Amino acid sequence: MRGVDVLRHLSLQRLRGGAAAVTSSSSSIPTMNSAMARFSSTVVPANVSSPEEEILVEERYCTKVAILNRPGKLNALNTTMGNGRGFCAGGDVAQVYHLGKAGKKDEAFEFFRQEYLLNYLLGTYKKPHVAFLNGVVMGGGTGISVHGSFRVATENSKFAMPETAIGLHPDVGASYYLSRLPGHLGEFLGLTGTRLDGADMVACNLATHFVPSHRLGMLEERLGSLNTLDRAVISKAIDEFCDIVHLNENSPLHRRQEIDSCFGRSSMEEIIRTIEAGVQSGNPWFQETLAKLKKSSPLSLKITLRSVREGRKQHLFQCLQREFRLSLHAIEGKFSNDFAEGCRAVLVDKDNAPKWNPATLEQVTTELVDYHFSPVAGDLGEELELSVEAREPNLNRSTYARL
Repeated sequence: MRGVDVLRHLSLQRLRGGAAAVTSSSSSIPTMNSAMARFSSTVVPANVSSPEEEILVEERYCTKVAILNRPGKLNALNTTMGNGRGFCAGGDVAQVYHLGKAGKKDEAFEFFRQEYLLNYLLGTYKKPHVAFLNGVVMGGGTGISVHGSFRVATENSKFAMPETAIGLHPDVGASYYLSRLPGHLGEFLGLTGTRLDGADMVACNLATHFVPSHRLGMLEERLGSLNTLDRAVISKAIDEFCDIVHLNENSPLHRRQEIDSCFGRSSMEEIIRTIEAGVQSGNPWFQETLAKLKKSSPLSLKITLRSVREGRKQHLFQCLQREFRLSLHAIEGKFSNDFAEGCRAVLVDKDNAPKWNPATLEQVTTELVDYHFSPVAGDLGEELELSVEAREPNLNRSTYARL
């Protein structure tokens, strides 16, 4: 039996309040379920209701649905899974912070390992995969959606990668897809955490279709009736429910010229200087952009710029392996505690007053950045191993080598 995989934020009457789900045909259940099981410890029937059930499962003709059920946390991913007004607000980095504070860094490392394994599985999935992005799509939420074949945005979609504000870096394969956006839009989004709406996402190809949220139920039924792996047929079926949308007058995409001029510079220092010069023009975009960058970790800014630019030359698996190194070094905090400090300031104490160390871009040395890109070893455990030859047999064999 053949069918379509759908990852969505439900807004159907029978599941009021919304949820995110993975829908797969029965032929793909063993692969998808085993991956979800590794990333979670709770899988129960969807008709059983309990606050502790963080993944709900439904079976249908040609499909199986795994519903994320953490509405109070905007479906933030954790190792026991997200339902609510957000599709998925990202990985539960507050949980990672508390693990680190409790001396359980090994568990924090494993959180990222399992998350990235799932990202790679979805990014190399052989069957067509459709994501319904009906709500907040941030951080880890992009890793379980943007790598799919079809991404359906709605009027409720809100995309962002705000990691530099908490001392981290855009991960879950973000250095792969951000680096492939038009011009230097990827650097801009990764460095500033600027939000995009559904129309923006379609315009820059983060989303492949725009469907009004009130049609998602009908679209899901249509996709569930398909017994094909033909992507052209699936795309045509989605097209039946689409609307043509135009950019909002305040869309950041109207600033493409300024974005490319500023974020195409060779270093963070040059980017900042170019934006500061623009402030003198009186254009409020420059002031707003500068304020976002000034709030972020200087170390994270330099790491993110390099990561996105390296991603332009790499495959998804290489991007995930590099991001894994960056994440583990951030948790380790050997030379900088910015990740823990950012989580404390933004997610835990919520005083929004992080004390970054190093405190300025000038104090972030090349050696410090290089360390975060270096292989993991010793107490950090093993590197991220991905089944590249099995899942991507058509890649040139020379690319299988580790970074």
